[in-house]
Amino acid sequence: MMDDMVKSIKEMQGDLERKISEYTEAVPEKPYMDLIETEDMIVVKTDLPGVNKEDIGIELTEDKLTVSATFKEEIEIEESNYIKKERKYGQAMRQITLPAEVKVEEASAKFDNGVLSIELPKVEVKTKFNVEIK
Repeated sequence: MMDDMVKSIKEMQGDLERKISEYTEAVPEKPYMDLIETEDMIVVKTDLPGVNKEDIGIELTEDKLTVSATFKEEIEIEESNYIKKERKYGQAMRQITLPAEVKVEEASAKFDNGVLSIELPKVEVKTKFNVEIK
């Protein structure tokens, strides 16, 4: 009797995990970003594994950057039964406020091995001065 109860609980747990997976599969997480600032440039690196270059969008203003990507579902085996389905598909977007104004027309981007790198030259390079302490 105890074995039957444990078996039933495990089956219900499996059903619950599948339902949660189905619910969350269409909601990709926000892409991870690194924001790097140098004296004359801002560099943004975004992880977009499994995305094709054609499925990436970049919108830029002088002080905001928006990166969007479409994660497409791969159907390799027709009429298959997923035991576990954790990868997410759909549209993901990330918008950040930049720490300095940038020259939009001079921005450049490259996509290599699942990483999008965007270089944004700053509008004004601030000169640093050393202040003498008296």
